[in-house]
Amino acid sequence: MRERVITLGGGCFWCTEAVFVRVKGVTDVESGYCNGHVHQPSYEQVCEGDTGHVEVVQLRYDDTQVSLTQLLEVFFAVHDPTTLNRQGNDVGSQYRSGIYTESPDDLKQAQDWVAQLNADKVFGKPVATEVLARANYWPAEGYHQDFFERNPHQGYCAFVVGPKVAKFQKTFVHLLRP
Repeated sequence: MRERVITLGGGCFWCTEAVFVRVKGVTDVESGYCNGHVHQPSYEQVCEGDTGHVEVVQLRYDDTQVSLTQLLEVFFAVHDPTTLNRQGNDVGSQYRSGIYTESPDDLKQAQDWVAQLNADKVFGKPVATEVLARANYWPAEGYHQDFFERNPHQGYCAFVVGPKVAKFQKTFVHLLRP
């Protein structure tokens, strides 16, 4: 096993986490905040939109089971990478689309991926996803971890998270955990 780490911001971290916990080869998913300027921000501070942080999920994965390319394919399929500072009804810079890397090789691969999506006009408009080195990462509070798994019938989970999970499961059968 070769463990790697990638951090992704695709809107509300409850949605993103609920998808990636189902991907084979992903060994851990943690909701958190990154690339802001406040030390150890709270959810309330991040929601105010002035900390600079993004709601993210940090993925640990075994790259002998799932590649960074496959993770990026899932990521771009389960959120709208063309909207700046917005995913659905979630509005603000904390909901921006982003890929945050630990290694220069992963940074280059993600930058090339986004450039190719734009060159191929895959989404019909430019990709707004930022690609940066990960900085100032903090885990989200405990009640945010595994939120969908613990609250599948909560309104937001039932009407927003659930359909994203269903889309992933239908589109990426080959990447589902056994």
